Amino acid sequence: MSVSQALVTDGLAATDDIGWAVRLLAATPTHEHRDPELLRRWARAADAFGAALAPVACRARIVERDGGLELGLLARYTSRPPTVELYTDTIDLAERVVDARGWRAWYPPGSVRAAALAHEAVHVHLHHGPAKAALKRALGHSALRLGRLRVPGHVAGAEEVAAHAYARTVCGLGRSPLLLTAALAAETEAGTQSGSANGSNPPPARDARREN
Repeated sequence: MSVSQALVTDGLAATDDIGWAVRLLAATPTHEHRDPELLRRWARAADAFGAALAPVACRARIVERDGGLELGLLARYTSRPPTVELYTDTIDLAERVVDARGWRAWYPPGSVRAAALAHEAVHVHLHHGPAKAALKRALGHSALRLGRLRVPGHVAGAEEVAAHAYARTVCGLGRSPLLLTAALAAETEAGTQSGSANGSNPPPARDARREN
């Protein structure tokens, strides 16, 4: 089967990047009863915001370690002190998933690590600079209105969508890392079912979607 045929027939790949962004928002606490069209509007705005960001250097300390599969993490940013943790075992699994699903045209060799680092670099950027306020304005959500006064509100999950879109753009990926995290979740779920049959205890599938 050619790569193009695999992409067409793959169930996960049938959902586009905005669709995965909508799913991320819908699964985020506080959005359980939101209008799906509102979530899609926010997803598009956050995706466009992240894709339009100029490249930013990661100014945090970078640490590579194992243990990501147990935590359900590809990478994580912590602010005290500013540190980006890259989990090599999860990154290695993601590379194997890319090959197994025929997605190498979308995610070139080494791009999983690069995308994880880029993703976390944006979290550093949003945490310390004015970009967080700019993202709120781009989303157009109001926390408070008093006459003509409007206070931009926080949209939970929007920063994640923006970070994924940024990583997709600066790393030149064919699809958002959101698709890959969904595939990792499916892989982990399969491992959980297999592990249960064999008496082992692998990490919960739901955690594989987390990146920070």
